[in-house]
Amino acid sequence: MLLAALSFSVIASCYDGDTCTTTTGERGRLACIDTPELVGMRAEPMPAKAARDFLRNLVVGKKVRIRRITEDRYGRTVAELFVGERNVQREMVAAGHAEVYQRYAHQCPWTEVE
Repeated sequence: MLLAALSFSVIASCYDGDTCTTTTGERGRLACIDTPELVGMRAEPMPAKAARDFLRNLVVGKKVRIRRITEDRYGRTVAELFVGERNVQREMVAAGHAEVYQRYAHQCPWTEVE
C-alpha cells in the first residue's frame, strides 16, 4: 500500500528518535531511518535519548509537512517529515543520530545520494 499523500500536521510528541505523534493522535514512524532503541534487548539509552531529544527540537510543536508512504505492522503511518524545506530524516542522519535503514531506503529518494 503506497499512500504518498502530502499534508500538514503539528507534532505533539516524539517517543524516541523515529516515532512521533501528531496533535490529532496519528502515530508515525519516520521512514528510511533507524535510531538507537530506548528499551529492550538492543537498548542504547544514551544515544537513544540524544536522538529523541534532537528530533523533539526539530519537530515538536511545529507544523510539518508529511509525505505518507505506508503503514507499518503496528498501525503507525510510515512517512517523511519536512520542516519548511528541511527533510527531518536527512537531518537526523547528517547529525549522527540515525542511520539510513537500507531495507527501506528505496522509499526515500534522498537516500540514493547519501
